[in-house]
Amino acid sequence: MTTFAVVGAAWRAEMFWRVAAGLDDVRCVGAIVRTPRDLPVPTYGSLAECVEQARPDFVVTAVPWAVNPGVITEAAERGLPVLAETPPAPDEAGLRALWSAVGASGLVQVAEQYLLVPAHAARLAAVRAGVIGTPTQAQVSSTHTYHAVSMIRGLIGAGRGPVTVRATRTTAPLVDPLTRDGWTDDPAEKPAVTTIATLDFGGGLSGLYDFTDNQWHNQLRFRRLLVRGSHGELRDDEVVRLTAPRTIVRTPLVRRQTGYDLDLDGFDTDTITLGDQVLFRNPYPGRRWSDEEIAIGTLLDATAAWVRGDGPAPYPLAEGAQDHLIGLAIDRAAETGEAVTTPSIF
Repeated sequence: MTTFAVVGAAWRAEMFWRVAAGLDDVRCVGAIVRTPRDLPVPTYGSLAECVEQARPDFVVTAVPWAVNPGVITEAAERGLPVLAETPPAPDEAGLRALWSAVGASGLVQVAEQYLLVPAHAARLAAVRAGVIGTPTQAQVSSTHTYHAVSMIRGLIGAGRGPVTVRATRTTAPLVDPLTRDGWTDDPAEKPAVTTIATLDFGGGLSGLYDFTDNQWHNQLRFRRLLVRGSHGELRDDEVVRLTAPRTIVRTPLVRRQTGYDLDLDGFDTDTITLGDQVLFRNPYPGRRWSDEEIAIGTLLDATAAWVRGDGPAPYPLAEGAQDHLIGLAIDRAAETGEAVTTPSIF
């Protein structure tokens, strides 16, 4: 059994200890909180107290942006592997300081889970299987800055070199019926900002970022994803490709979901397929987990395997820092109207 402690007690921290309760080989041994409170896991007033009493194998940080670098550094200085919630530091100066302090330790991973979400994991598997040939461009309209950048980079295999960003922002009226807290029951139109950016990674690789305020929750905006390749492209849940001379084929990605109609196996995700090819198989059947819970469970299992020396690093600090540097460049380019090239901090 591999154990971890989570620093924090807000909704994101709760996701980690709740999902861990459903895993076979990973257990949350406590939460480090500033003020005493009743939680489903033991609580500790400091990292030092937690390490002494609970002896976790790694630490998950789920704290405000400004606090994250200090917590990460303290854990790494104690020799503890860290899974840090996004972003690992709030700004470029913070990323530089954090990399200088812990980059060489190899102890820090970033909790970037978007490409572990079943639908995205299936799309990534299709691209990596060569279904559309050599991937060259990804377009993401779904989530914000560093998460979207992680998806773009992962889908086209972009590394950590300099990236040139151009961006614009527009404001238009939009009804906002849903937030994280639920239905608003507010029919009024409100100003919503849309940011559109192009990312030039060099070597023929590029990305398009498109995000509208609260697009995570607002169901009045579609989530869109496109990956272009040398032999076709993947659009949301469909692939068009050249399979033989004079033969262009369109094939859907199909999710098998149990629990519908006369299926009495209970509500659960089973597989996502492309024709007869299984792109994703739920590693947690019977849990009845949402896609986000499956992604977090996969991330925790991968982190635990890395800590034990049984698997690769799930998402090293350098990758998470690169995502955030590009996200910061998107904001700067949108504010100034000028092209921005990301700096090198590694």
